[in-house]
Amino acid sequence: MHKSFSAFVGSLLLVSTVAAVATDLPGDRFGPADLERLAAVDEPAFAPDGESIVYTVTVTNAAEDKQQSDLWRVGYDGRDRTQLTSTPKHDEWAPAWSPDGRWLAFLADRGDDDAQTQVWAMPAGGGEARVLTNLPGGVDDFQWSPDSLRLAVIASDPERAAGTPKPKNPPPIVTERWQFKKDVDGYLDARRSHLYVHDVARSESMQITFGEHDEALPAWSPDGKQIAYVTRRGGEPDRHSNFDIYLVEPRAGATERRLTTFDGADNDPDLESPISWSPDGRQLAFVQGGDDKWIYYAPNQLAIVDVATGRTRLPAPIDRWFTQPRWSPDGRSVLALIEQSRVINLSRIEIASGKVTPLTTGPRYDAGFAVSKQGRIVVLGGDDVTPYELAALEHGGLRPLGSHNEWLAQKKLVRFDDISFKGADGTSIDGFVVKPPDYVPGRRYPTILRIHGGPVYQFSHEFMPDWQAYAARGFVVVAANPRGSSGRGFEFAKAIYADWGNKDVQDVLAAVDHVVAAGIADPDRLGVGGRSYGGILTNYVIASDTRFKAAVSGAGASNWAALYGHDMYSREYELELGTPWVQRELWDRLSYPFLQADRIKTPTLFYCAEQDFNVPCNGSEQMYQALRSLGVPSQLVVYPGENHALAVPSYLRHRLQTLLGWNEKFLLSAPASPN
Repeated sequence: MHKSFSAFVGSLLLVSTVAAVATDLPGDRFGPADLERLAAVDEPAFAPDGESIVYTVTVTNAAEDKQQSDLWRVGYDGRDRTQLTSTPKHDEWAPAWSPDGRWLAFLADRGDDDAQTQVWAMPAGGGEARVLTNLPGGVDDFQWSPDSLRLAVIASDPERAAGTPKPKNPPPIVTERWQFKKDVDGYLDARRSHLYVHDVARSESMQITFGEHDEALPAWSPDGKQIAYVTRRGGEPDRHSNFDIYLVEPRAGATERRLTTFDGADNDPDLESPISWSPDGRQLAFVQGGDDKWIYYAPNQLAIVDVATGRTRLPAPIDRWFTQPRWSPDGRSVLALIEQSRVINLSRIEIASGKVTPLTTGPRYDAGFAVSKQGRIVVLGGDDVTPYELAALEHGGLRPLGSHNEWLAQKKLVRFDDISFKGADGTSIDGFVVKPPDYVPGRRYPTILRIHGGPVYQFSHEFMPDWQAYAARGFVVVAANPRGSSGRGFEFAKAIYADWGNKDVQDVLAAVDHVVAAGIADPDRLGVGGRSYGGILTNYVIASDTRFKAAVSGAGASNWAALYGHDMYSREYELELGTPWVQRELWDRLSYPFLQADRIKTPTLFYCAEQDFNVPCNGSEQMYQALRSLGVPSQLVVYPGENHALAVPSYLRHRLQTLLGWNEKFLLSAPASPN
C-alpha cells in the first residue's frame, strides 16, 4: 500500500508514454489533476450513545506520493465534524467504539518502516492514542467484547521467531500450499491467520485457534460467552470455497464447534460482510454463496442460522446479491445492501415473512451503513456526480452529514442516462450513455465503449472519475452490463460460464450499435477499453470486430494456459474450465485473442501493475508483443511495485492522462462522420 515516489523515478515505464493530454480545458471541467483532490469516505461506526459517527477519510498526501487514511468524527445532527488523527507517515482505519463508550479503537501501521499493523485506542473524549496489541505477525481484524475488557483479534503468524534478527536479504520462499500466491499478500507460505483473545488491561494476547487454515471476521455473542468466525477446513482448504461459521469460547483450549454445514461458501471473507448476531444471541445473519462449481456467478443470499441447532434458512431468496447484513436492534429484521440492475440500495428484510423493503431508492450506489443501538441508521453512498458520503436515514429520506468533496460543486459534472437495448439474440441488456456537458442533440460524438471488470460485477449509478474526464473532453461514454454481470440474477450471470468472449462480446457491441443508431456516436470514431475482466473483454472485442480506432486493455489477459499457476485463480479455473491438459480445446478456444491475434487491427494501449498477482503483467505483455510483431500500433505501460488496484497517486494520474491521450490521438484526429 505504501510505495515511494522514488520507485516511479527509478524505473520509468518500459516504453515512452503518450504525451500528456494537450487539450486546454476550462477550470470547471473534471480532469486527471482532480484525482488527487478526491477524498474517499468509508467505514462508518456509531458511538454507543448514537450521537456521533466515526469514519475514515482517505486523501492524497502529495509530498509522500501516497494515499493517506485518517479518522474523522461527525455528530448525528451533522455538526462538529472533526479530524481525530493526523499522521502523515501512517494510516488509521477500521474504527470501533468500545461498548462502554470510553475508547475508540482502530487499526494503524504506526511505528518504523517494519512496524506491523496493530490495534490502537484513544480516549473517547480525546487525547493521545496508545497501542493495545503487540502481535509480531500483525493484526488483520478485531472486535470489542461486550464488556469492553477484551478484543477478539485475527492475527497472522509471525514471519520469524521472536528475538530472531531481520536478515540482510529476504529468505528463500518455500511453500507446499496448493494456492501459493495472492495479490497484495504475494507468495504464500505456511503462515496462517488465527483467532486470538486480547486482554486489554493485562496487555496479553491468547491464541485460540491453531492449524493449517485461516480464520476471519470475528464476532462476539451478545453475552460475551462465544466468538463466531469464518474458516475453511477439510482436505486442502486452498482447493475449495467451503467456508463455514464456527463458534468457540474465548479461552485457551476451548473446543471449536462448526455451526454451518452447507457444502459451499458460508460468508466468504472476500465479501467483507461481517457476521451479525441477533440481539438475543440465538441467531446469526450472514451471506451464503452457491455450490463451489458456480464460484462467483451465484448470487450471495441472506442466510439465518439458529445457534442451538445449526439449522440454516434463506428468509428472502430473491436471486439478487446481498452484502453486509446487520440485525435491527429489535431483532425482527435484518438490514442489508441488495444489488439490482444499475443500483445498490439499503433494504430491510423482515425475518418472519421475508418481506423486502428498500430503505433508499433511486439512481444511487450504497456502499455501506451503520446502525446504532437506538435504531439510528447512517448510509455511506453516492451517485453519478457524488463520491461516497455519509447521510442519516430518516423518514423524510437521506439527510447529508456534510461533504468531503465540496469542491466538486464547481465542476460541470454529468449524470448518466439509462439505456436498455436488445443483444444479438434478443436478450434485454441495460447500460448507460454519458454525454459531454455541452452536448448538442443531433451531433455525433467520438465514443468510448467502457467495459467493466469482474466478470460478475456491473456498472451502477456511481461516481466514475474516468467517465467524467472523458465527457469533459468531448467524448461520449457508452457502458453496458452484458451477460455475466451481476444485478440481474443467477441465469443472467452464468450465461458466460466457461464461454467468455461470446455472449458478452455480442452484448457490448449491441450497446455501440444502439448509440450509433440513436445518432449519438460517430461510427468512424469509436474507442473501447476496460480493466481487469474489462481488459480481458476488450481483447475479445478487438479480436472480434475491427471497427474500433483505439483500444485500452488494462490488467488483461488472453492466453489462458499461460495464466494457470501464474495468477491466483487456479482453483476457479479448474472449477469453471477444468485443467488445461484435460480441456485443451476449451482453453484454446477461450484464448482466441492471443492465438488468433492477426485478427486485431485496432491500435491498443496495454497497461498493468508489476506486482499484480490477480491478473499478472504477462497477460498484457503477451498481447503487446503479439501486436508489435504484427505491426499494429501498440504501447505497454507497467506501473512499478503496484498490485491489481493502483494506489500511488502519481500513477493514478498518469494512467488517466495516458488513457485520455491515447484516445485523443486516434479518435479526435480522425475526421468526423457527417450527421
